[in-house]
Amino acid sequence: MQIIKDIQMTGAMGRPFLLDVYYQKDGRAKPVVIFAHGFKGFKDWGHWQLIARKFAESGFVFIKFNFSHNGTTLAKPMDFEDLEAFGHNNYSKELADLEAVMQWLKNGSNEMPPTEASLQNIFLIGHSRGGAICAVKAAQDARIKALITWAAVSHLDYAWQDAKLMEDWEKRGVYHVLNGRTGQRMPIYYQMYRDFVAHKEAFDVGQAVRKMKKPLLIIHGDEDPSVPVEAARKLHSWNADSKLHIITGANHVFGGSHPFPTDTLPEHAKELAESSIEFLKKLTD
Repeated sequence: MQIIKDIQMTGAMGRPFLLDVYYQKDGRAKPVVIFAHGFKGFKDWGHWQLIARKFAESGFVFIKFNFSHNGTTLAKPMDFEDLEAFGHNNYSKELADLEAVMQWLKNGSNEMPPTEASLQNIFLIGHSRGGAICAVKAAQDARIKALITWAAVSHLDYAWQDAKLMEDWEKRGVYHVLNGRTGQRMPIYYQMYRDFVAHKEAFDVGQAVRKMKKPLLIIHGDEDPSVPVEAARKLHSWNADSKLHIITGANHVFGGSHPFPTDTLPEHAKELAESSIEFLKKLTD
């Protein structure tokens, strides 16, 4: 198996980010899966690399990357070393980063030979907030042939429903979220909300899912404490042709943790990967 880690890319506002590729080098053009992490996530979190291997073993090119403003750095891709960058992230920047990955694929490179990747079969998978970002991208980009969401939110203003929070945020220009794993207080600047409002129609996940005329699989755990399973049911209700897979007992990260202590996928993550692979295989066989 070919595993190429930490390929440097240029993302939104010229900020660099890192990308990994997993595939079996056999000279055949294989369908491509691009995976987008969620809020407070990164490409090397937990068991994502085990899932990447499983997709590659099943005949896919699997790409995972860090959003350019997720707070990690080139030197420390698993640590939130740049909280200013994190605070200045927004949805426009994440979509620009996703487009940069698409362009990198199109242009070809020594890291990912064109003979190994089928650009006619590009699929997106997004976890949590990344699932909503991928839904917006998939709805507007004909190059993307199918979408899978893992524990995705159903709307991008999910954290901004409290009137007092919004009033204080506008007044102060920043609010902070606690990273329960690291203990860091992570800033989010008001520019993120301004960016959302400026592109509100384009960032409407419901509208994106309703108009999506391509295969859509929605996977969610029914014991997700971060994004309740009702979000998945809502996404499914917006698209009659979508498929909904509820994993009984699964949490937001399908049994994963960071750091992840073993080389064996938890049962919920195994079900997540296998159901996703089966769904995509039916589209390419």
